Amino acid sequence: MRKSKKPRAPFVPNPEQTALWPDKSGNAINGVGETEVRRPTPIMWHDSAMLEHGELQDWFWAQGVKEPALAEKRAARQRVIDTEWAPIADRRVERSASENTGLVKQLALEAHADLVGIVKPQPEWVFEGYTFEYDWIVMLGVAMEYEKLATAPEVTSAIEVVDKYTKGWVVGRPVADWIRSQGYPAEPRGGPLAGPINLLPAAIECGFGELGKHGSLINRQFGSSFRLAAVFTDLPLVADGPDDFAADDFCVGCQVCVNACPVDAITNEKQMVRGEYKWYVDFDRCFPYFAETYGCGICIAVCPWSATGRAPVLAERWTKRREKGKGRTSS
Repeated sequence: MRKSKKPRAPFVPNPEQTALWPDKSGNAINGVGETEVRRPTPIMWHDSAMLEHGELQDWFWAQGVKEPALAEKRAARQRVIDTEWAPIADRRVERSASENTGLVKQLALEAHADLVGIVKPQPEWVFEGYTFEYDWIVMLGVAMEYEKLATAPEVTSAIEVVDKYTKGWVVGRPVADWIRSQGYPAEPRGGPLAGPINLLPAAIECGFGELGKHGSLINRQFGSSFRLAAVFTDLPLVADGPDDFAADDFCVGCQVCVNACPVDAITNEKQMVRGEYKWYVDFDRCFPYFAETYGCGICIAVCPWSATGRAPVLAERWTKRREKGKGRTSS
């Protein structure tokens, strides 16, 4: 049975923020209701000059300056991002794709990645206005400290997000530098800026998890308590495959993130978005609150899969339920 949502006081955005919202709906930019597959349009986490919501994005970044600890963490992350890349060696070291894959994954884990996967990029993942010419994506995942994530939407959670995006860059750099030392181009990529390609479908395709009702990935080990990074490269590699452990079945009946969202941005029904029927979070409802809470994060913090040690138990249970044909309802 679905629990009814408790009434709460409506959220009223800061007038400064409201004045910056463009006339065009963010949901329209994201392609809600569109039945044809197309490339995603940049909406946030790109150069503000190319965005309909660019002034709003700048306003969001400016809010972080009000929290010195958060501002310093962001500055530290930028110092990591700005570190010079290793040169590409003149001669290529020839190995099999399988050997390369093993070495890359080992190096990523030694650099303290918690998840590593390999995927072949698809044209429909590339943002409009960008080109992507690499042959492979090495996907990286770094786990968050759940106790800090669980404080969302407090600044402690926001700092944890910055820390883990920084770690994503720290993990990706030695992987990219090693690949470059083997004579192949390689580019590390971490959050929060999106870069040329949408990493979410890439992460799903290489086995990091399933898309949850809250619009974020659910992983069988870490739930939604992790962040993504990547290395783009031409080094010959071997692709991994998706991982289906019935998280989607669970989400159909679960109400936790729906009830917890302070602005009713999460719904119980999937929507058609750029030719794909999937879970979708209402951008126009979500972002005003997100912008004033340094990144919110309530939905992934309350997700039953995110609590420490909970995801493996749920993955096993729901995989067995599917195998036994017990339907698509949560308990």
